Amino acid sequence: MQHREELHELLAHAGLAVVEDVRPGSLFPPEAGWRIARGIAAPDGVAREALDAAWWRRLADAGGEFLVAVLGHRIGGNDSWWTRVQHVGGGVPGLTGDPGFVALSLDGQVLLAEVPDADGPRVTALDRLPERLEEASAAAGRETEVERAEVWAAVPGRPTWPLHWAEGIGSNPAAPDELLIRLLDVEEGFLHGCDRPAVLDAALAHPDPRVRSRPADTFRPKLTSDQWVRLVRAEPSPSRRVLWAEHACAWGVELPGDLYDDLLAGPSRAQAAELPGIPAHHLPGLAADADPRVRATACAWWEDLAAPLQARLLADTDDAVRTAALLAHHTGVPMPHEVFAALPAPRLALEQCRLSPELEAELVRDGDAEVRRALAVNPRLSAHSVAVLAEDPYDDIRAAVALRPDLTEEQRATVRHDFDSTSMSRTVPWVEALHGDADAMRRLAVSCHPLIRRSVARARHLPPDVVERLARDEDRTVRLFLAESCDDAPAHMLLEVWRWWDGSFSHPDRPRSHPNFPRTGLLRHIADPSGRMRRLALDDPESTPADVARLARDPEAEVRRRAAEDPRLSPADAVRLLNDPEPYVRGTAVRNPRLPARVLAGLLHDRDTACAAVTNPAIPVSVLHRILAAAATAVAAQR
Repeated sequence: MQHREELHELLAHAGLAVVEDVRPGSLFPPEAGWRIARGIAAPDGVAREALDAAWWRRLADAGGEFLVAVLGHRIGGNDSWWTRVQHVGGGVPGLTGDPGFVALSLDGQVLLAEVPDADGPRVTALDRLPERLEEASAAAGRETEVERAEVWAAVPGRPTWPLHWAEGIGSNPAAPDELLIRLLDVEEGFLHGCDRPAVLDAALAHPDPRVRSRPADTFRPKLTSDQWVRLVRAEPSPSRRVLWAEHACAWGVELPGDLYDDLLAGPSRAQAAELPGIPAHHLPGLAADADPRVRATACAWWEDLAAPLQARLLADTDDAVRTAALLAHHTGVPMPHEVFAALPAPRLALEQCRLSPELEAELVRDGDAEVRRALAVNPRLSAHSVAVLAEDPYDDIRAAVALRPDLTEEQRATVRHDFDSTSMSRTVPWVEALHGDADAMRRLAVSCHPLIRRSVARARHLPPDVVERLARDEDRTVRLFLAESCDDAPAHMLLEVWRWWDGSFSHPDRPRSHPNFPRTGLLRHIADPSGRMRRLALDDPESTPADVARLARDPEAEVRRRAAEDPRLSPADAVRLLNDPEPYVRGTAVRNPRLPARVLAGLLHDRDTACAAVTNPAIPVSVLHRILAAAATAVAAQR
């Protein structure tokens, strides 16, 4: 809000009345205006010494209105919104001088700008803007090999945004492992998406703990089991060593026995005792440990403990240990009323313990809904009590009963409850545990409960008849989960899901990247009314550069973005898409390897594009090394 007030005050001093703030929408974007004003991919002969009254008259319409963006006033972020203004003063608007501006006529034909430059203010005046930009794009696309070599020989020159290069260079697919390993001493952020074994090995051996931990501390770690184990072994902090062991186990890593020996012998023994998969020979020691926290944790392996150890824990002098032992003991032995009444917090007993018939009968009729809510998920509840809770007055209690694994599908169908099909779905754990059981999957695939069918669809592999059934499911989320998770999903369903789903945070590339997604016959969609389907046309091996050029001019931004990422895009179209109204289309064009070297070099030195431009795989490796050296110098100066 402060930036907006400051901007409106500045404009008022310049003799301009604010009409409204305007998102670029289908307009020529301010970001492209700033870039052209700095001389990057700009038409020849546009720089001037000053702007006279005639140019301002060309800019404004009959009512004196035009669009303007002022440098450093970030309405919408990145100086990327226009402000529609009306010239209400005499003479010319007082916009010259600091901080710099770019202005556009309402019809998009005239662009005026003044931006700071090392050699003084740079003034730009352009009429016939669309036509002249088309000419400039075509001219840039005619760059020769000699010209490209001359451009790259001069890069990085005088680095303008080296810190931006440090942030982005690790995402350049052309960067060799050697360069990325050097980058570890400068910036480790790229490791969150890195899957290169040699680079990850170097990161895990790095002396900086931030670098060592980054590959593991991401949404989807790319570490192998061996690398996870090495990370745990190399961590000097006992507590963090256990933390990484927990993460490794969560990602399915089986820790070696000697690593458990090491973790359980360390000062974080209490935390290590909570790790899954602890070898059985450690359990007696845990159950007899001097630390009550460790003894309480040992109760989690109750069935694996010898009877004398169980008896010792049940008689433990520590209340927390004794309570944990009681709860574990009564998963098999019914809990009497007097034991339940003595518990300091009965919630866990209600959720997981076997209760005596008298106690259970009393609790399922309890007037406290929280008691019944806990009982509804208890796997050891009797069939009679389950039937009582299936008719509970509270809908969420009935909904919990409807998801119990001990119901037949006939019983499940009789439980009345509301189900919000639009709510976030999580895989039902007991269904997930049965993913490898083909008969169970057949039975559950026809369940009346959508969450159960959705959980079946999350299986990596399913029998053909189950896949066929789920691919026709009336609940489209079932079909979506099948497309995201099941490698056996059929091509026709994947194409159907693509019509309305473009990938999620957890599965960003499905269904299009699914191995069964159709790859041929897609060119027929190039004239489809749906832009989503037109995007697929370029995936067809029969598509041509002419098809890419056609879709680069598509009315829908997502289709243009698909063309902007295509390696067959012409250099001229790559330059033209740098002026696209949508920022994600421009960002994709910045990364296209067909960009002319002169344009790409300019983008490397522009604030708005430096981070994305350095990821362009067309930058020669030798140049990437020089860019990294400049970035390293800048980062070192900041430390």
